[in-house]
Amino acid sequence: MTHPLFDLTGKTALVTGSSQGIGQSIATGLASAGATIVMNGRSEGKLALAAQALRDTGATVHELAFDVTDHHATRAAIDRFEAETGAIDILVNNAGMQHRTALEDFPIDAFERLMTTNVTSVFNVGQAVARHMIRRGEGRIINIASIQTALARPGIAPYTASKGAVSNLTKGMATDWGPKGVNTNAIAPGYFDTPLNAALVADAEFSAWIGKRTPLGRWGRLEELQGAAIFLASGAATYVNGQTLFVDGGMSSCL
Repeated sequence: MTHPLFDLTGKTALVTGSSQGIGQSIATGLASAGATIVMNGRSEGKLALAAQALRDTGATVHELAFDVTDHHATRAAIDRFEAETGAIDILVNNAGMQHRTALEDFPIDAFERLMTTNVTSVFNVGQAVARHMIRRGEGRIINIASIQTALARPGIAPYTASKGAVSNLTKGMATDWGPKGVNTNAIAPGYFDTPLNAALVADAEFSAWIGKRTPLGRWGRLEELQGAAIFLASGAATYVNGQTLFVDGGMSSCL
């Protein structure tokens, strides 16, 4: 039985980019705590498969396909859902991308696409959902940052910049919207075995480095992000606002 502080029964959570990876796992975790889930992605087919898989566990799931990088489409989709289906109580801004290239050769179009996907989307969806949360006087927003919020590695400087921006935008949202009843925090995952990291997981040398660099000695498992999301979405975190919670096996805590 779920502890009352962590019970999300009666709440509805929108998770962007939830057709796979971190977003799908977080959606699964929030559903396990009782939340109704609104899954989002750009591909309706892929989204439908992920939504059905979650329904098969007994969860109540809605599908909301829209492009988080399109400001007007995002607002229209969210306004329509709120009007026709019901309130979104919890938002997880998870949609993101990676592009690995030496900084001196990094293409400008890739830089702009990465920033739009990783940062502008957080603003787009956050603002659209927060307008309704503010009207009701309550809500929870969880932005997905990264270990690269605090640390850098070669070849991903723009990604590092984007995730630093997500953490600082989280502070800004908390500052502006906290007085209006909306708590905003971020989760910063370390190195997790996800589709985004598939090439790195397959690289034996890199995986060996992860084992040596991380105090817990391994890659993170996707289900290990669920507890942090449930906590920040729940009544256990009513006075937590503007924070970035690192879930990284201790990597950001040591040299």
